[in-house]
Amino acid sequence: MATRDTATVGTEPGTTPASDGADEHPVVNDQPPDDLWVRIRSGLHWQSIDNPRVARARQALLAQSNYLPLVSERANYYLFYIVEEIDQRDMPLEIALIPVIESMLDPTASSYSGAAGLWQIMPRTGEHLGIEQNNWYDGRHAVRDSTAGALDYLQMLHDRFDDDWLLALAAYNAGRGTVLRAQKVNVSASQPTDYWSLRLRQQAYEYVPKLIALSQIVADPDKYGVNIPPVPNRPSFEVADPGLPLNLAHAAQLAEIDVTILHALNPGQLRGTIAPYRSTELLLPYGSSQRFQSNLEKANRGEITQWHEYRVKPGDTLWDIARSFGTDVALLRRENGIKGNTIRAGQTLTITGFNPRRGQSGPPESDAKAQGYLVRAGDSLYLIANRFRVSVGNIIAWNELDPDDYLQPGQKLTLYPGGS
Repeated sequence: MATRDTATVGTEPGTTPASDGADEHPVVNDQPPDDLWVRIRSGLHWQSIDNPRVARARQALLAQSNYLPLVSERANYYLFYIVEEIDQRDMPLEIALIPVIESMLDPTASSYSGAAGLWQIMPRTGEHLGIEQNNWYDGRHAVRDSTAGALDYLQMLHDRFDDDWLLALAAYNAGRGTVLRAQKVNVSASQPTDYWSLRLRQQAYEYVPKLIALSQIVADPDKYGVNIPPVPNRPSFEVADPGLPLNLAHAAQLAEIDVTILHALNPGQLRGTIAPYRSTELLLPYGSSQRFQSNLEKANRGEITQWHEYRVKPGDTLWDIARSFGTDVALLRRENGIKGNTIRAGQTLTITGFNPRRGQSGPPESDAKAQGYLVRAGDSLYLIANRFRVSVGNIIAWNELDPDDYLQPGQKLTLYPGGS
């Protein structure tokens, strides 16, 4: 198993030793810190590596004034879990900063080369690691699947390169074969084969120094005049099992939270719905799973599942289908990867978030009267639905909303309180 080994990190000629960050921030008591950054800071050990390449990377990071504040905002969702997993594996806490370098802690991030998620895992690497990838679900975007896969891969590379973390990190970025070939070239020239001695392409050449530079800034932000907003050192989510496919909008209603939070915690669910053929794992904000399960037990499961496959008939349009199922065109497009309005007869569409009882996207079939509502600051679809005793799905259908979009203060909605 990989360990917090600091003896094989290596140095570049011209390196100036710096003080060890762990010594600069001693643990003064046994109480865990409130700030996750303080916890990470106490576990960093690579601050002694300081050379011109690291210095250039550090200056580049310091020139981005909004870099760490933006990272801290996203870290509230994901970083505690990552740190916990790294601690359990006894890996260097510098590893927790890799998603900051790779994606700025954005699980929806994708690169031009096809890498995706917090850890920017390539499709073939994900397949090798057993990470599920299909039209419904991409585990490279999911925090738990991607973290497990990335840490497994890093441990494998650490073992392959004789417990040298810098070589393992270079291989994580550039590929194991690239690093092995560079080492072979150096062996032929009777040159050292440590990371600092290898000739690598520009991205890999700068990758490790950037990670070390970031660890130095995190280790001593005061020294570099950097303010890192605190992140709570506690779980941000817990795992629930609905036991059935479930649209995230309805899951949010059952958990009594904003749907945008569920999308942030479950970015691997590509269609806004728990994939109907796989495990129904759902990440919920910490402390909300009991409320979710309680409301789920009271709900009519036949109505909240709301997942259907529809074979397009000649003459169908997206608007006709959306109206028939009480959903909206934007949701149909996103769930089925449709750009524009073109569909063909015989094509199978996946439809979620529809109202099977009402079966239309217009006013309900009742005497309910339309009522206008002006969105106020702090409103969410769930809060409005609860206030008027209608469903989130109805509000979306009545107003042809995109469930992923935020409501804006002053936005006008049409509601039908008392409708089916």
